[in-house]
Amino acid sequence: MVYTLSGVRLPGFPSAYNLGTDGWNSRAADRTARVSLFLKNKSNSRKIFAGKSSESGSQSSMATTSKKVLVPGTENDEPSSPTEELEISGDIESSETKHGLNVKDEENIVDLSSSEVITGEDPASVQLPDADVETKAEGTSDSTYETISSESTRIRGKIIPPPGTCQRIYEIDPMLSSHRQHLDYRYDQYRKLRASIDKNEGGLEVFSRGYEKFGFVRSETGITYREWAPGAKSAALIGDFNNWNSNADVMTCNEFGVWEIFLPNNADGSPAILHGSHVKIRMDTPSGVKDSIPAWIKFSVQAPEEIPYNGIYYDPPEEDKHVFKHPRPKKPNSLRIYESHVGMSSKEPVINTYVNFRDEVLPRIKKLGYNAVQIMAIQEHSYYASFGYHVTNFFAPSSRFGTPDELKSLIDRAHELGLLVLMDIVHSHASNNTLDGLNMFDGTDACYFHSGSRGYHWMWDSRLFNYGQWEVLRFLLSNARWWLDEYKFDGFRFDGVTSMMYTHHGLEVAFTGNYNEYFGFATDVDAVVYLMLVNDMIHGLFPEALSIGEDVSGMPAFCIPLEDGGIGFDYRLHMAIADKWIETLKKRDEDWKMGDIIHTLTNRRWMEKCVSYAESHDQALVGDKTIAFWLMDKDMYDFMALDRPSTPVIDRGVALHKMIRLITMGLGGEGYLNFMGNEFGHPEWIDFPRADQHLPNGEVIPGNGFSYDKCRRRFDLGDAEYLRYHGLQEFDRTMQHLEETYGFMTSEHQYISKKDEGDRIIVFERGDLVFVFNFHWSSSYSDYQVGCLKPGKYKVVLDSDDSLFGGFNRISHDAEYFTFEGWHDERLRSFLIYAPSRTAVVYALVTDEAEPVDVETSTTMTEV
Repeated sequence: MVYTLSGVRLPGFPSAYNLGTDGWNSRAADRTARVSLFLKNKSNSRKIFAGKSSESGSQSSMATTSKKVLVPGTENDEPSSPTEELEISGDIESSETKHGLNVKDEENIVDLSSSEVITGEDPASVQLPDADVETKAEGTSDSTYETISSESTRIRGKIIPPPGTCQRIYEIDPMLSSHRQHLDYRYDQYRKLRASIDKNEGGLEVFSRGYEKFGFVRSETGITYREWAPGAKSAALIGDFNNWNSNADVMTCNEFGVWEIFLPNNADGSPAILHGSHVKIRMDTPSGVKDSIPAWIKFSVQAPEEIPYNGIYYDPPEEDKHVFKHPRPKKPNSLRIYESHVGMSSKEPVINTYVNFRDEVLPRIKKLGYNAVQIMAIQEHSYYASFGYHVTNFFAPSSRFGTPDELKSLIDRAHELGLLVLMDIVHSHASNNTLDGLNMFDGTDACYFHSGSRGYHWMWDSRLFNYGQWEVLRFLLSNARWWLDEYKFDGFRFDGVTSMMYTHHGLEVAFTGNYNEYFGFATDVDAVVYLMLVNDMIHGLFPEALSIGEDVSGMPAFCIPLEDGGIGFDYRLHMAIADKWIETLKKRDEDWKMGDIIHTLTNRRWMEKCVSYAESHDQALVGDKTIAFWLMDKDMYDFMALDRPSTPVIDRGVALHKMIRLITMGLGGEGYLNFMGNEFGHPEWIDFPRADQHLPNGEVIPGNGFSYDKCRRRFDLGDAEYLRYHGLQEFDRTMQHLEETYGFMTSEHQYISKKDEGDRIIVFERGDLVFVFNFHWSSSYSDYQVGCLKPGKYKVVLDSDDSLFGGFNRISHDAEYFTFEGWHDERLRSFLIYAPSRTAVVYALVTDEAEPVDVETSTTMTEV
């Protein structure tokens, strides 16, 4: 999670609308007057939906002028007439949710049936068909399902096995036995919830297809729109299609607070709502009349010169839909993740697009040797500087970067290259926006979220989900399913999991490892049960999908399978490593402790896999520093060119940058992550375009004049062979390919034979490799004895001192190292080496199966 500045806050306006006074009485007139704002750019076939729409009854406009265009390709489009967005201010009479169904209300759950939930009083309503009857949700491509029918057909109707006995966690970690009462209660709550879903919803597979019930659902006869808004007194669907007439399409409500309307096809068979039309739901709520973007909207855009986003009905013609051609890659044994952000992935100071990322960045990631790309900021977020963590529209891919089908083409291309595509998904909180987000959706603060202070995250300025609500579970589970099934993501990095699992959200709490910190009244059992549920759904329907959790607390059994009593994640992000490196870099070299470094790298729970990283996007943000900037600071501006003399600061920085990354990958976990650009020591920081922020206390936080200069990635620096950045990039690339060749991150054999505080030497084995790190700032050691397990001949397979990597070529790559018997450093045998200062060298046992990586003849990044 990244801590960001607060988002845009807009003043409240009195209602400019009164339901039933629009003056439109003829439904036929509505249908004739429908307008589609679907525009087409002939040059690149980009679909543009950023035009403004007009709403009848407008009395005032609250849109503020902005020169920037956030949807690529809209610069030359002429906007339509102005639109009006409303935020209704007023006191909420009650925080109780009308018709709200709480998971703990078991009697109500038992009475719930699928037909009752989705069926309104409108006789034209379309019932949800059985699993064997095809229904097309908004934006779902028929041709896509035909192409990948082997997966989607197999998943549809699949029965996820019931929960197991959950007793194995006590064998894996006997210390958990003292907290058996809490853990058994947690698992019992999960078991009851699964049973309720199976009984009342037809199983977890059906329950997680909520996007086929809610939002816009297209059928052969028309469009059904449903929305859960238990606090609303009345509701109507409005938009371009009915000239924003709130009397034309009034919705009906069932006993569970689900509003519904069916729009039959026109006489000529065309849909009642055209692709690209602006749509909203108008509700009379306890806070007044308000217009909201549908909660299940599949696409939303920000029109030029407007601040709030607009909901878009997205259902393009068949010829414009992306058809997936390439199957998902198999889940790799070793996970090497390239963390990325589409918008800031351009070399130029602009917002990049899905298409450019697909064509220019994906091949680079593949060439670098990574096997997975993790993409941030996919879910729509109105505040760009939130890094995508203040989500406003959970089912909509960010329109700043292009269309949903262009995102699909990006993922398809990644699969063609053999890359997994992981999504940085946010289910821990939601944007505080009321105009275009879920906050106060039905006029109460309890729809989707906890009411009162429990539903507000004071540090993130965002809303917190109520994981004990039935419809919240449907919404979030369906959201995860949507991205996996419709867009073919291969898994998730769940953001802010620590905040979810504890009522204190990990704020101002120092986790010491005491098990009482994990299993007590501060644990949010509802949230933990949701995490168990979503992992069960992911792995039950998509066995090859990956689930990674961002947890800083060290929650036991976090990555233990669900049937064994765990929460069910595949990996935990090893967040303490990055903090340890920053802490270490603030010290003098003489004060570095080899034992402290080793302890942090290896301090993880048995049988729970971790993704390690030396730095991620968090360390690159304004207010922090990347490792390269900590090491070299202002010298990076003047001394990174090879035709200029180096400085001691640069020599030290280049050497330690490589060593830090290699030892993190070598010891830190079973997976590795790098944020884009950091592989070559990207200079400076990330600073999103932003204006001055005026705080309530009168303080002003300066902006940057909406500059994109530091919101991009200078890949050209890493490709320039005349700069020292190129050497860092080549080292990282060779490091990735070394792991691909030897698979050392997932080797069962790991042994640390030396951590010498005097010599500043660290030696460890992983698989058939022996890693030697000399962190001493000046001392080099000849005939240094290194212990090993296996006898035979060893050769250098990676040398951070190689001139290709900006080193001094002090190691011979032609030398062969033969072991000799004798006890040394608790090893049965050893060999002698030369260990130059500030150098890391990897030695491999020479076998017929694996050959050393030839860094001289392998393809360089400049050939990408």
